[in-house]
Amino acid sequence: MPQQVLTDTVRVAIHAPDAIVRAGLLSYLHNDRRIREVPPDKLREADVIVVTVDVADSSTLDLLRSLCDRPDARFALLVGKGWHADVSAAVDRGVRAVLWRDSFSQAAFIRTLHTIADGGGSLPPTLQGTLMEQVRWAQRELLAPRGLTASGISPREVDVLRLVAEGTELAEIATKLSYSERTVKYILYGVMKRLHLRNRAHAVSYAIRAGII
Repeated sequence: MPQQVLTDTVRVAIHAPDAIVRAGLLSYLHNDRRIREVPPDKLREADVIVVTVDVADSSTLDLLRSLCDRPDARFALLVGKGWHADVSAAVDRGVRAVLWRDSFSQAAFIRTLHTIADGGGSLPPTLQGTLMEQVRWAQRELLAPRGLTASGISPREVDVLRLVAEGTELAEIATKLSYSERTVKYILYGVMKRLHLRNRAHAVSYAIRAGII
């Protein structure tokens, strides 16, 4: 029987100053045929970059930037002693998962790598709570006074983009929302200019990826 070819391979790079920790993590990777190791000198090619630190703080975020400056880089942090970094800043830098060393397991590690590669994330409950409080504060103090949501799109922009996504003509959108057609065009122009979107299709695509329509 021919050997099965695995198509959904996850490319993983590991940055671990401790040689013993690195060897252990690599042994876990080699036990899963769906995962391929990426050497340290080719971090930019990895789907997920695993970084081990004793304490996560502001210097950790600088380290991540120095390891891979790709805007879409995705990191999993294995943290030993504690977390003292800004959670939202870490997420913005590309951190998609945090694993505590004292509760680490091979199964959770491998599962987390696949989750990140599939576009998901995994944060411990305490960090999730901190992140939600930061988002709530930003929404209340910074975005709401400007009529925006956390996605950077206002409620009326969401309404217009949803109808555009459904294939509705601008004149019909204006009628449904009780706007003038000129106002609908102004709303679309405003969101495209603010978020540097090329056209209506790009704006709709952005809204879908942001999960708001």
